[in-house]
Amino acid sequence: MMDEIASVSRRGFLTVSLVAGAALTFDARLAFAADRSGQSQPALNAFVRINADNSVTIGAKNPEIGQGIKTMLPMLIAEELDVDWEQVRIEQTLADAKVYGPQSAGGSRSTPVNWLPMRQVGAAARQMLVSAAARQWKVDPAVLTTSGGRVFDKAKGRSISYSALVHVAATLPPPDLASVPLKPDDAFRIIGTSRRGVDTPAITRGEPLFGIDVDLPGMVHAALEICPVFQGTLASLDDSAVRAIPGVIAVIPINCGILPKGKNDAVAIVANSWWVANMARRKLKVTWDTAGNEANSTAGYATAAAAALDGRKPQSDLVRAGDIDAGLAGAAKRVSARYSYPFLAHATLEPQNCTALYTDGKLEMWAPAQAPAGGRKAVADMLSLPPEALTIHMMKIGGGFGRRLISDYMVQVAQIARALPGRPVKMLFDRPDDTRHDYYRPAGWHELTAGLDSNGAIVAISDHFVTFGVDGKPIRAAEMEPTEFPSQVVPNVHYGTTFLETNMPTGWLRAPTNNAMAFVFQSFLDEVAEAAGLDLPEMMRRTLGPARQLPQIGRNPVFDTGRARAVTDAVCDFAGWKGRPKAAPNGTGRGFGVYFSHSGYFAEVVDLHVEGKTIHIDKVWVIGDVGAHVINPLNAEHQVQGAVIEGLAQSLIGQKITLDGGKIVQQNFFDFPLLRMNVAPPEIAVRFLKSDNSPTGLGEPALPPVIPAIANAVYAATGQRLRDLPFTLA
Repeated sequence: MMDEIASVSRRGFLTVSLVAGAALTFDARLAFAADRSGQSQPALNAFVRINADNSVTIGAKNPEIGQGIKTMLPMLIAEELDVDWEQVRIEQTLADAKVYGPQSAGGSRSTPVNWLPMRQVGAAARQMLVSAAARQWKVDPAVLTTSGGRVFDKAKGRSISYSALVHVAATLPPPDLASVPLKPDDAFRIIGTSRRGVDTPAITRGEPLFGIDVDLPGMVHAALEICPVFQGTLASLDDSAVRAIPGVIAVIPINCGILPKGKNDAVAIVANSWWVANMARRKLKVTWDTAGNEANSTAGYATAAAAALDGRKPQSDLVRAGDIDAGLAGAAKRVSARYSYPFLAHATLEPQNCTALYTDGKLEMWAPAQAPAGGRKAVADMLSLPPEALTIHMMKIGGGFGRRLISDYMVQVAQIARALPGRPVKMLFDRPDDTRHDYYRPAGWHELTAGLDSNGAIVAISDHFVTFGVDGKPIRAAEMEPTEFPSQVVPNVHYGTTFLETNMPTGWLRAPTNNAMAFVFQSFLDEVAEAAGLDLPEMMRRTLGPARQLPQIGRNPVFDTGRARAVTDAVCDFAGWKGRPKAAPNGTGRGFGVYFSHSGYFAEVVDLHVEGKTIHIDKVWVIGDVGAHVINPLNAEHQVQGAVIEGLAQSLIGQKITLDGGKIVQQNFFDFPLLRMNVAPPEIAVRFLKSDNSPTGLGEPALPPVIPAIANAVYAATGQRLRDLPFTLA
């Protein structure tokens, strides 16, 4: 993803947009539909329409997966447009990168990418309205002001609504975005105020918003029978019994998107109801060619990882600095430990689904997609269609967490729809489908060693990381960054990797890479801190050193040691941290974790108690630094609390995915559980530490620190080091 937002000329803005960051269009021909009164109103740009009643319809361009972006991005436009929030109506735009620029929900990038461009859209529209008023009144635009959707000439005591100006404003040339004035921070009336999610009332009323809710005239329904062994292919098919079932319309072999084009690994059953289609799967006679992939198992992976760690050197270096052997040999103390974490599924509450209609070489889709542009490309490639032949409606998503960055469900339903032209087809996974045909967070194993000098400072650190890869490169989401703290601040460092082969499809899970690495490194550093006679916050302060920005490596965000230290100090003050927790005979303990993830700095303290082999979380304190502005504080607090709860789920309730005989063992929430209310803590206290930096995202960065904080708290409570996820007490 782009880390910077490029400027754009007025001419470029009229056509398509910013090349980097977010692309915006000011072409008034790209208008919204008629307003609620039925009167056609010209659009000022692709995002703003002033309605006849002086309400304002603002287009929300990014997918909404519960992260609040459908509310937040229009807040930026409304702020600079200078309207009251009560005037605003929000519509989800189509997926069209040529008009709206990058449209995705992933990587916590929506805020940093759109912070300036969305404000510029609102400010430019406001400037056009002011210019229209100035023409009508024959005055200098500089003497006019705006507020609440009106232009004021205070010198002459007159005002006019935006709706009365929009027909003239829409004919004016748009201003140069590079020079359009933006509000100073102290003039904000919407940014920084808590706003309820725009869809919340509809959700509470049960109104259809999600992909699973799509209902079109003449729609038929599809269920899939997918090869249970990844990389397996369809060998033979007898569908005669299925076709004889009343209500069954078609049986269609398809490619799920994992195999090369031209091979099939699933059979779609299409019927007049999903229930009929799903039940018909039982009568399907299908043989799969699994080509030896049934030999894969997580037990086998664990054995291979242990063998790789047992005295063997990594296959390749990730980072090597100084002299690791000399650094460890000369250390006053050495600490070593092994850590591991399992494969994880995403377990979205809304299972994978998509609806498609194929007509005359064009495809219309209703997709709950986190990355609709990627889905467009994947579908176009599979069907050999030009990308512009696809129209994609972005539906509200009932949970993504990275799962819907992969577009397999779009590719699947597109093939079915093409086989049934003119008929809308809704494809839906059941829960076992969703669990057993995910793109999983990869498992990993680490062997770490640290060396301390006589003053307790870390002088050397090594990590042998075993995970999955092909041709010496990690597979998707199995990466580890060479900047993993404390590699850049320790004189002698060696991180090395060894890759195992797997047939499992992998993908990004919320806070990808970081959700695992924070657990490993912050838990291990707690062990190192103990050996140094320090608590982890003090070890972090000393290791972070003076406030500075560490050198950027590749495209990784720049790490600011001062910001990391600031959230460390703030959460210790917030929670009343008083040095290294002492062993508590009553089974209570507290732990700390801090981590830099997706440009956000978060530090967390967990208080818990242990009863038998059960861990009870009593309270979590969270301090986050995501820049100078928290755009919607209510939603931001909820995002942080949700991230913490997801971290608790990965830690406490036995979440893991296992492979046996080449097949996923788990199938539903009874064996891949979700966190329930009785496990959630009574309180997750959240505060934001504002810094002089542009705002960054919130979807990911609050999750990683809570996992090591729990592990470290359990050690304080029981003396047991928990080095494997999910946590199990001895």
